[in-house]
Amino acid sequence: MKWRLKEKTLVHNKLVRDRIPEIIEKNGKQYTSKILDNQEYLKELWKKVYEELDEYIHSKSQAETIAELVDVLEVIYALAEYHGVTIDEIEEIRKRKVEEKGGFKQKVYLMEFEV
Repeated sequence: MKWRLKEKTLVHNKLVRDRIPEIIEKNGKQYTSKILDNQEYLKELWKKVYEELDEYIHSKSQAETIAELVDVLEVIYALAEYHGVTIDEIEEIRKRKVEEKGGFKQKVYLMEFEV
């Protein structure tokens, strides 16, 4: 997280969940925010998915790992909606790919193959 102290204000400058401003307000604090246009929103979703994956990779406990996976999934949901596809549609495509190519359950690590 990149926070910078600016007089009694933390400069956040990143996409947050929809209810975060409401939560800040309920805690008696003030905030500044803006609504992103579509191009800005997509760019921030890309940043957010990397941020959440990094937090998942560096999680220290099972509970933290699960919480970070949930955050990754929430960003995936937002990306799907942005691209006009439902999670159900994504799940159908995922299932087809598993049928065609398999999943990752068998832990296969391909070292080389003939071309």
